[in-house]
Amino acid sequence: MRAVLVVNPQATSTTAAGRDVLAHALASALKLDIVETAYRGHAADAARAAVVDGVDLVIAHGGDGTVNEVVNGMFSAAPAGDRSMPTLGVVPGGSANVFARALGLPKDPVEATHRLLRAVESGSGRRVGLGRANDRWFTFNAGVGWDADVVAEVERLRAEGREVTPALYARTALACYFRVARHKPLITVRAGDEEPVTDLHTAFVTNTDPWTYLGPRPVRMNPDTSFDTGLGIFSLRSMNAYTVLQHVAQMLRGRAKPHGRNSFRRADVGYLHVTCQEPLRLQVDGDNLGERSVIEFLSVPDALRVAV
Repeated sequence: MRAVLVVNPQATSTTAAGRDVLAHALASALKLDIVETAYRGHAADAARAAVVDGVDLVIAHGGDGTVNEVVNGMFSAAPAGDRSMPTLGVVPGGSANVFARALGLPKDPVEATHRLLRAVESGSGRRVGLGRANDRWFTFNAGVGWDADVVAEVERLRAEGREVTPALYARTALACYFRVARHKPLITVRAGDEEPVTDLHTAFVTNTDPWTYLGPRPVRMNPDTSFDTGLGIFSLRSMNAYTVLQHVAQMLRGRAKPHGRNSFRRADVGYLHVTCQEPLRLQVDGDNLGERSVIEFLSVPDALRVAV
């Protein structure tokens, strides 16, 4: 089996020594080429070339951003559902690794590599549904407004050399909350064929559960959502402190479904149309895409085969 290992050397828990160990293990069972990313978009370029070259397996070793780039690169070369599309393998190397953990893969890269090799040997895998935000694919979540502001600010702090930790995310989320809470609601959401819902402050879109992780603790925005369903949407009508704290507590409480008169939630939706009265930031899989005024979210069932 021909495989390409796409490694992000800048990922949080990826090291040169660890990469060499993983590559040696994978090369024992696969005809392996290794691409170490050197610029933004390099993972997508490598995945696109792998699809064109007819490779059987594309392995992403890095964080969720690396996985997202690889997936988008693969789909830039072949349409969703194309059976000639390579299988995706994932070896976590980031801090949260939401996509891998939602698939039930080990967070430890060595354990994940052993699991991947067993899957390759046995031919084990599953097809997963993905989401699209306009022309960008995402694997586990997307968001407009507050969370996208957090992603953009954390990216800026990381570029300045700050270590990305759950505490940094929490502090950044709090700082961004105070900015968002001062503004009037700007978002309108139409879920499927329903009537539009106006005057919303946020739009959290989920492709699976959990939404993300705060350290070891899962943050469950829409527990009815999975890789086998349509998309989920959760929005807040009010940003007052009591409302936000109430819903945050619900999100951290096992599999409880966030609810309340100040929120809007739907699950298993095939299509979402989000409009903003003024441009707001959009993030997908923790990657800041800049500001948008109109975003169309689409659920694409059985889009990709993943080795598990």
